[in-house]
Amino acid sequence: MVRVKVKLVGIDQVAMCPVVVITDMEEKSFLPIMVGPAEASAIAMELEGVKPPRPLTHDLMRNFLQRLNAQVDRVIISELKDETYYGSIVLSTESGKIEVDARPSDAIALALRTQSPIFVAETVADQAMIVAGDLREQEEAPRGNDKEAEEFRRFLDNLTPDDFRRRLH
Repeated sequence: MVRVKVKLVGIDQVAMCPVVVITDMEEKSFLPIMVGPAEASAIAMELEGVKPPRPLTHDLMRNFLQRLNAQVDRVIISELKDETYYGSIVLSTESGKIEVDARPSDAIALALRTQSPIFVAETVADQAMIVAGDLREQEEAPRGNDKEAEEFRRFLDNLTPDDFRRRLH
């Protein structure tokens, strides 16, 4: 498994849909995942430290788990089938570990609220994570898009949640 972190939440400019970008811990590869607007907002709010006056759905999930003496052990983006990501939340309970099926967006929002690690299965990483080195290879290829590849790599290196905040609200 590849441990990852959330880099940012933004808008895919082609599909005009919210997207969460996760990276490996060294930020050498990344994985964009399209998510729903509510989940994008929930993830962005947590990244920005915004606390709503009343619990949102993922806050409620965290509160339930706390009250039941369960902890989020980890979140896993486990599969990619037909362009859809699948995930799970692994809980530690008094009776042992429990794995719960979840959309990756919900799992990520909950992981952020519980400071739990996020992982991508090796098969998903091999299939879908984009490696920065791949961008460098494109830069070196005599295809006429060297400047574009370099600009894109610089863009990814410097992305922050603030870059997209106004597009989510």
